[in-house]
Amino acid sequence: MTVIKNSETIEEMIAKMAMDLKIFLKERERKDIAIIGIHTGGVWIAERLHNLLKIKEPLGELNIAFYRDDFSRIGMHPSVEPSNLPFDVEGKHIILVDDILYTGRTIRAALNEIFDYGRPASVTLAVLVDRGEQELPFKADVVGTTMSLSAGEHVKLTGPKKLTLVTK
Repeated sequence: MTVIKNSETIEEMIAKMAMDLKIFLKERERKDIAIIGIHTGGVWIAERLHNLLKIKEPLGELNIAFYRDDFSRIGMHPSVEPSNLPFDVEGKHIILVDDILYTGRTIRAALNEIFDYGRPASVTLAVLVDRGEQELPFKADVVGTTMSLSAGEHVKLTGPKKLTLVTK
């Protein structure tokens, strides 16, 4: 396991993401905003963005375990927490936040779950790390950093108090 040394700290990346989100939302005149973080790393980042952007709606949390298309392959996790969306998604402009964008399967599962709650006006995807190599057609609107890894190498966000990126 290697801690990734980056000239930017994760908190600086998140601050940049917040600025990019402000510009993105302003350019598109999106007002009725809610933030949803994908369990777990996405929630840690979403909490920070929620504070930086001063969003009125409470923070939403998604646990997409039952929505994954590889659920039977990875097996059931014994302590799956339910999702918590403490607002009506119908007609809202949603900022969906995840830590790592890789194949796109997590994002597909998250969108499936969000649409089970209602039809948002739009969904903006914000990720801390885009490592490329998507298998599904998803592209983040806001990215903290991009990263290329070798085959078989993985990156993970650890936290929640001090956020760190590590590779395995």
